[in-house]
Amino acid sequence: MTPFPLTFSAEVDAARKAGHPIVALESTIITHGMPYPQNLEVAQQVEDDVRAAGATPATIAVLDGALHIGLDPEQLSTLAQAKGVAKLSRADIAVCIATGRTGATTVAATMIAAHLAGIAVFATGGIGGVHKGAEESFDISADLMELAQTPVTVVAAGAKAILDVAKTLEVLETQGVPVIAVGQDSFPAFWSSTSPLKAPLRLDTAAQIARAHRTRVAMGLPGGQLIANPIPVADEIPAAVLAPVIAQAQANAQAHGISGKAVTPYLLQRIFELTEGRSLTANIALVRNNARLAAAIAKALTQADD
Repeated sequence: MTPFPLTFSAEVDAARKAGHPIVALESTIITHGMPYPQNLEVAQQVEDDVRAAGATPATIAVLDGALHIGLDPEQLSTLAQAKGVAKLSRADIAVCIATGRTGATTVAATMIAAHLAGIAVFATGGIGGVHKGAEESFDISADLMELAQTPVTVVAAGAKAILDVAKTLEVLETQGVPVIAVGQDSFPAFWSSTSPLKAPLRLDTAAQIARAHRTRVAMGLPGGQLIANPIPVADEIPAAVLAPVIAQAQANAQAHGISGKAVTPYLLQRIFELTEGRSLTANIALVRNNARLAAAIAKALTQADD
């Protein structure tokens, strides 16, 4: 079978050839997360955080039918200003590539692309999961099944707080996905550093996380690890403050008949409005925090290979 063709940026290609640590980054945060030029500024900031921590960033996207592993500055700027960009997951990434379209990768699609490129670590904001009311809508993110089958360590600030987090953890357990909180026993709640839910597992250092990743590979276990990295306390919005805001946003979504892929962006935008921008500030802080930890894990994996 011919390997799938990938387009590497010059920076990522050089890092691959030198055996330097690489961190995958998604692109939906650029195209569907915030307006231009703030989206570009944040994307550049996160890439710089990875570089400052000693690794190479690889922002992943499909551009005109080519799967790019790493974007050069011009491509990043073009993507940040593009309109009508598809939001890609496992189900539609191949069709987007086959039809020559442009699309931004979600957690699931970024994991697939990272694995194709031989990248073991991926930093994002928060994973998707089981939506509230899923017992009727069956709205469950493909991110959970991707974690069960694709061997990439995903660093996130937990699951997005708009979800049914308890059910999300149940599905991850059923799928055999290690859910590892960093430095605490509580499962972090995205914009909030803690939640009432206990994390299934806890590790305290990047070296321990890298060792767990390597052990799973050595044992032939499928799937990746979810590393639940709490947002720094100084940047969080307390859960008690967020709970009524999330409830109102969900009620608004239901009243307007929002469903499917439109639910998450609608809720995030509504919460942004209701918190007067605090949710976005916290989101940026947690993504940058996750990028730094992912770089440390990637470095630890590379050093273990020496």
